[in-house]
Amino acid sequence: MTEVKINKAQSTDQVMDRIAEYAVYGNITSEEALETAQYVLMDTLGCGFLALRYPECTKHLGPIVPGTVVPNGSRVPGTSYELDPVHAAFNIGCMIRWLDYNDTWLAAEWGHPSDNLGGILAISDYISRKRISEGKEPLKMDDVLENIVKAHEIQGVLALENSLNREGLDHVLYVKIATTAVVTAMLGGSKEDVVNAVSQAWIDNSSLRTYRHAPNTGSRKSWAAGDATSRGVRLALMTMNGEMGYKTALSAPGWGFQDVLFGGKELTLARPFDSYVMENILFKISFPAEFHAQTAAEAAIQLHDQVKGRIDEIERVTITTHESAIRIIDKKGPLHNPADRDHCLQYITAIGLLYGCLNADHYEDDVAANPEIDRLRNIMVTIENEQYSKDYLDPDKRSIANAVQVFFNDGTSTEEIAIEYPIGHRRRRDEGIPLLLNKFQNNLKTRFPFRQVNRILNLCEDYDELTDTPVNQFMELFKI
Repeated sequence: MTEVKINKAQSTDQVMDRIAEYAVYGNITSEEALETAQYVLMDTLGCGFLALRYPECTKHLGPIVPGTVVPNGSRVPGTSYELDPVHAAFNIGCMIRWLDYNDTWLAAEWGHPSDNLGGILAISDYISRKRISEGKEPLKMDDVLENIVKAHEIQGVLALENSLNREGLDHVLYVKIATTAVVTAMLGGSKEDVVNAVSQAWIDNSSLRTYRHAPNTGSRKSWAAGDATSRGVRLALMTMNGEMGYKTALSAPGWGFQDVLFGGKELTLARPFDSYVMENILFKISFPAEFHAQTAAEAAIQLHDQVKGRIDEIERVTITTHESAIRIIDKKGPLHNPADRDHCLQYITAIGLLYGCLNADHYEDDVAANPEIDRLRNIMVTIENEQYSKDYLDPDKRSIANAVQVFFNDGTSTEEIAIEYPIGHRRRRDEGIPLLLNKFQNNLKTRFPFRQVNRILNLCEDYDELTDTPVNQFMELFKI
């Protein structure tokens, strides 16, 4: 006998309802979060400007069809491109993520919430220029900062308990969800509009993590977030043009995201949406490297002076770390490209020991050809410290601990350098922010002439002036 399916009216999935409620009606009152968003804006743009030094990044930029002109288009900072907001979001997102140097969020799922800035900046510039053409007031940068906080919160809270990586899915799905939500609201969408748009993003699903792991690690990991944030902009624009949504995109039996792609588990929101993620965001201040290796890099660099004259005498190097680092970036064997190397705990540690520093150039082929790097990698031992793993998930600590110790052939050894919190951690904000501002200034200098650098710095470091600046004027500052 054939089973008859009864088509009943459904209530909206709670996760989508809460995301939409926050995106449309959420009020950001935390001064700490908004001030931190100011630093996120600077740091994220700076990472993009530094990436413009690399042809493998810039080959992805510009219009899809050369010569395309878009009236009231969105500017791509650091370039002369003016594109439609969907492709501008891809361009900006690609720049931001290329060198793996922008902010990070670590929980059951990992990710980089500032990836959403690709969509937020592109749509903000588009809205502002369109409004001006209609004789209306543009958005101001306080709108941008508030939406940066919201995008961070949506992506980060989803990541707290819902692990995509354990299902083989990539974290950029949460970028797509967050961008879709905030951009739809920025376009004037109602709560229902945001639900509709976000449902489309869930149904889209996510890319696989194939390109982040051996033996297939490759450069897609550097543009995947640009792809996700641009897709969010596209879905928002489609929704605001009247496209319908799907109320049970997550929970529909047999066909929803949870049953098809999440092992039948229910997506959960571990805490109410507010500003927790921005207040606890991790900045990559010192090293362009996968975040689980940040403290290992710092420890290795501290040991450089003790080992630089004894590299040939090293018998082994012990890296004591946490479970997530072992699962993601503990790599043996050949490393085939920069994307492979900046996600290898052993490679990053070896660079710190050998050179006493770490920058993006250390992942290029000419440096990787140094035989001492692979010799050190081959004698490295990684060990999980269970307390490190527990503290990594503790919401009051959120540590990312690593310890490095070097042992020599004569039986002597260095001290073990253990670092629980990277310099970009909330617990090291006072130490980190001056270095972050210096990082931003140095990144600006790679792209802009002296007077333009000073104009940008003077505006970005003055919170009151920045927040009162129209978005179109802000974006004009970064035109080449």
